[in-house]
Amino acid sequence: MPPPASASPSPAAVPEPQAEIASLPPAAAPAAPVRAVHQGEVRAALLLPLSGSQAAIGQALSNAAQLALFEIADAKFNLIPLDTKGTAEGAAAAAQAAMAQGADIVLGPVFSYEVKAAAPVIREQAIPLLAYTTDRSVAGTGIYALGFLPGPQVARVLAHAREQGLRRIGVLARSDDYGRAVADAAREAVAIQGLELVAVDYYDPAATDFTQVVKRFSARRGVTPKGVPGSAYDAVLLPDDGVRLRNIASLLSYYMSEGGAEVPRLLGTLLWDDPKLAAEPALAGGWYPAPSAAGHVAFEQRYAKAFGTLSPRLSGLAGIAYDSAALAAALARNGMGDYGSATLQNPNGFAGVDGIFRLGANGIAERGLTVKEIAPTGAREVGTAPSAFQ
Repeated sequence: MPPPASASPSPAAVPEPQAEIASLPPAAAPAAPVRAVHQGEVRAALLLPLSGSQAAIGQALSNAAQLALFEIADAKFNLIPLDTKGTAEGAAAAAQAAMAQGADIVLGPVFSYEVKAAAPVIREQAIPLLAYTTDRSVAGTGIYALGFLPGPQVARVLAHAREQGLRRIGVLARSDDYGRAVADAAREAVAIQGLELVAVDYYDPAATDFTQVVKRFSARRGVTPKGVPGSAYDAVLLPDDGVRLRNIASLLSYYMSEGGAEVPRLLGTLLWDDPKLAAEPALAGGWYPAPSAAGHVAFEQRYAKAFGTLSPRLSGLAGIAYDSAALAAALARNGMGDYGSATLQNPNGFAGVDGIFRLGANGIAERGLTVKEIAPTGAREVGTAPSAFQ
């Protein structure tokens, strides 16, 4: 078990030193702190499910936050873990406890329902909350969603498609909250980037046969950039994973290639970041967005040295927990705990283990993502992640 946040860790538990999370040069002087420091102490509450059925998730994220503490924090930074029990009621109680203990910033919780329960308590005290959710509906007014949301992913892969001359976009998504969120993000990105959204269609994720919807979607015909009859699409966004993704990609390849037509480029989201997809011929050449790998691999190595191997299932969330704690600790050290909106929403952003990121006034985390291409030998990078925001 790692030492308490306020204690000095034993040498055996301390990973190799790492450069702190980097704040890129500020665009303007930060506003005054939201809340005064506590006699030189800065307090960050960490809301996680440390008991109950989701305790394994909570422990892994707690470890990641502790790792940031070991590497970056100074003596005045105090991290206070509080148990949400993985329930809405527990999250609300943990938020009350955080306020009672004078937290200057709150990190977590994980699940959307936890964030929705904790947010009113924290907003009332004008304290920022850096949540680990991917639910954009909870974001705004001091609540930040640090998860890898569909919007920035879609914008990145469509920007890459546009750079390669692909302008006519189709979206074939599952008819659930995630699929509709991706479709909405595609509509927004297409409008901003000057692309053409040819069609949006949905399928039931519980279905076992997608033939009819794929036939209907594929039947739209047009004239290709080469001036010959063919598909109405230059690229098709297919945001799914697993068996459904393989089945639908295979059907698209079959129906869109009828008559010798060229199959449009398939595009995905971070759900495609799965080594098993290399074995699916229909997905070969498909593009999808992903965080830069180098920084995350180094983070996993340091985590393993301190706490043991990190489960791949939790690796992405653990990176977010690390970055949130590292950001809070770095601002405590360099800015005496200034967590005001002007500081957190620095337009130049911050450098984390998954690349650069910045927090918008709408509470959404924008990230600098790479673009990868699926190949039989594994995914390869075809679009580099930006080193700075424009």
